[in-house]
Amino acid sequence: MQKTLGAIAFAAAAMLGGSAGALAEDAPKPTIVLVHGAFADSSGWNGVITQLNKDGYRTVATPNPLRGVANDAASVTAVLKTIQGDVVLVGHSYGGMVITQAAADQANVKALVYVDGFMPAAGENGFDLAGKFPGSKVAESLAVVPLTEQVQDAYIQTEVFRAVFAADVAEDLAALMAATQRPLTIQGGYEPATAETWKTIPTFSIWGSDDLIIPAALHAFQAERAGVAKAVEIKGGSHALMVSRPAEVAALIEEAAQSVE
Repeated sequence: MQKTLGAIAFAAAAMLGGSAGALAEDAPKPTIVLVHGAFADSSGWNGVITQLNKDGYRTVATPNPLRGVANDAASVTAVLKTIQGDVVLVGHSYGGMVITQAAADQANVKALVYVDGFMPAAGENGFDLAGKFPGSKVAESLAVVPLTEQVQDAYIQTEVFRAVFAADVAEDLAALMAATQRPLTIQGGYEPATAETWKTIPTFSIWGSDDLIIPAALHAFQAERAGVAKAVEIKGGSHALMVSRPAEVAALIEEAAQSVE
């Protein structure tokens, strides 16, 4: 009788153990929320999305209004609140300013990934950060269009777009990117961050060594200051890594996702 009870107990334990393992294996993957930056739109993530979806990740490429850090972060936060389960929040370029702010007080954001992105401390703004180290050509490349007396939109001049923003992207695709770029307000470029969520949320960073919008020296400085979980510099990469190197970008995003699964 004791042997029978022991066998039953052993079998039950084995079944429970197996069930727990199965549940762990079947645990849902985090949702990847992708936030584009200035002078771009959500289509820039297409190559990255293709790879992430192929690997079983749900992706949301949310539009970024590009009106200012607080406004844009509120837009992203509203999206985050609609998502059940864990989120890996990814920002490109100025989108890094936005995700840093949007992740504040959002318990479902489990990792941040910066792709050629600003990673600001409180009080820092994008335009000043871009000039912190030599090498940025953003200021000299802008075309400014007044909307009102108080608000001006900024674009990258079409004739220099590829050289400055997407030098490692094919000419025909870079031309499309230049034509469809969405403007950032000058005021938004100078609006400071008020959050430093990279201090408390696991953070990953990837950038191109030949980034002419945000110099590689700034990316390295930000990564060291934040104590990122992983930093990747792509040799010869431009500011548009999500377009030119989608496999490498997707791989880092998946590494961030796996760290919280």
